[in-house]
Amino acid sequence: MKLGQVESRTPQDVARLAAEAADLGVLDARIVDCFACPRLVAWREEVARVKRAAFRDQVYWGRPIPGFGVADAEIGILGLAPAAHGGNRTGRLFTGDRSGDVLFAALHRAGLANQASSVSREDGLELRNTRIFPAVRCAPPDNKPTPGERDNCAPWFHRELELIRPTLKVVVALGAFAWGAWWPAMRAVYRVEAPVPRPRFGHGAQVSLPGVPELLGCFHVSQQNTFTGRLTPAMLDEVFDRAKRLAGLA
Repeated sequence: MKLGQVESRTPQDVARLAAEAADLGVLDARIVDCFACPRLVAWREEVARVKRAAFRDQVYWGRPIPGFGVADAEIGILGLAPAAHGGNRTGRLFTGDRSGDVLFAALHRAGLANQASSVSREDGLELRNTRIFPAVRCAPPDNKPTPGERDNCAPWFHRELELIRPTLKVVVALGAFAWGAWWPAMRAVYRVEAPVPRPRFGHGAQVSLPGVPELLGCFHVSQQNTFTGRLTPAMLDEVFDRAKRLAGLA
């Protein structure tokens, strides 16, 4: 991926450059060069400069994070945003943090990843039939993007969805934020309106609409959920087993 090629400085830049991206490689490179949200830019760069003590000898990525996985994915995993000392450090979603440890272990058990953990972009991890992408591409303070930041970033997600649309059959939304981000993306890409009232997020919730991928809800793989037992390995396994069945992979 080449850096410093085409920068996005405004939401208008994001919308235009996302729409013009001809393939995932071009899209990913443009995502990496986005500076459209001043608060997120300042935070991601501050985290990369100050660092966590355990990683003080490492060079942080400190940029937006592109999606990760195969271009012809049948299963999409939609997350919230990169972790400050996970993806913002390593440059790959869910890589190098405890949330990723839980997620990749579950994907490995499901046969959707070739290994059960990931610590760096160069560790050999490969996803099978699966692509992971966040609703917001930069690590936000307190893991809470603002509505405006979410909307600024949406064209990147919408274009990624357009590019994998031919094969995509199932989307697993990790948490309520991702669940909420799905509906405007569905409208933008599939030209299908959300039901009224909008289906509520819940672990195991499923929405089936004509002409769009199946939507599955899953509690986020955050430490808060996994350490307290709100989300267990068995619960994750059930979600990914169901996603595989819906995608015709099991």
